[in-house]
Amino acid sequence: MRMRAAVLREMGLPMPYAQSRPLSIEEVELAPPGRGEILVKIRAAGLCHSDLSAINGDRPWPMPIVPGHEAAAEVLELGEDVDDLKVGDHVVLIFRPNCGSCPSCATGRPALCIPGGESNAAGSLLGGYKRLRSVAGPGIDGTPGSPLHHHLGCAAFAEYATVSRRSAVKIDPELSWDEAALFGCAVITGAGAVVNTAKVESGAKVAVVGLGGVGFSSLLAARAAGAVEVVAVDMLDSKLEKARELGATKCFNATDPAVIDQVKAATGGGVDYAFEMAGSVKALELAYRITARGGTTVTAGLPNPAHKWELQAVSLIAEERTLKGSYVGSCVPSRDVPRFISMYKAGLLPVDQLLSERIRLDDINPALDRLARGETIRQVIVME
Repeated sequence: MRMRAAVLREMGLPMPYAQSRPLSIEEVELAPPGRGEILVKIRAAGLCHSDLSAINGDRPWPMPIVPGHEAAAEVLELGEDVDDLKVGDHVVLIFRPNCGSCPSCATGRPALCIPGGESNAAGSLLGGYKRLRSVAGPGIDGTPGSPLHHHLGCAAFAEYATVSRRSAVKIDPELSWDEAALFGCAVITGAGAVVNTAKVESGAKVAVVGLGGVGFSSLLAARAAGAVEVVAVDMLDSKLEKARELGATKCFNATDPAVIDQVKAATGGGVDYAFEMAGSVKALELAYRITARGGTTVTAGLPNPAHKWELQAVSLIAEERTLKGSYVGSCVPSRDVPRFISMYKAGLLPVDQLLSERIRLDDINPALDRLARGETIRQVIVME
């Protein structure tokens, strides 16, 4: 079938993206689902910093590629051997497919699935397949009609997608499409870091550094977990004001040279858990330094792979610190997506408050500018 999709052919084009237009809306060819795959109609897709990192080149991907990894969709067709879904089911796409049998999956850590990571890096679906082809523009081999890469197994900035069954989780059909999309990345990454990676307990003191969709999801999850102090740190006062509305007990601007001392003074020596969600080494250092002795620093922000952080190693020992990475919120998606949706419906995770605006696919380039400037929490593309 033919459909419209956003195609990225060159990383690192300059801002403003409204002028350089790194994403072109094109007609592309989508193959039907193969064995173990499904064809879905994308209903809503969120714009995330992981998408922006592909645009600006912070995280290189094979080109050309159809980006987009946070989405809600409707099942249209089932490939061979898919017998646990039916046409019309609502699903959330998961940006790390899991094979179910590698050492990571076998030990209950599907976020670290080895074949899933390999297929994502190759720009393919699980198993190495590519179901996208260019029509008029050049594909992988530089000629029209050749394949295009899939971003994180989803390629969700498009009207339709063929994905691995292992990249989708069935959800409650009562949830609106734009809200459901957030559970594919922002919520499972941010809330998962709190609930699964750190296992924040009631009465804890928590800080979140970096208030995008993922950071705000962490803030909401910390409140739901019973944290008595939830400290918000960001560079924009507008986001700090939103954090207050959503339950942050203290807010600090990260651009203040004295911010670390301010947080430590306000929390009696630092927080029990600090979450870095900005994708910045400077933010990670700030999060580490506001963590109290014996505390845990969790990072999920995914900075540029070339960026390094010089850690004072003795502090890990003498202060009994813990430094942890969190990918996909250490989630088991089939368990955690329905769990977080249930928490949302119960009023414990009001993630609908994170929706900044709803846009059309044709308006994606100007939306990238707003994302890069930090002016929004979550913009969602709503497909007509």
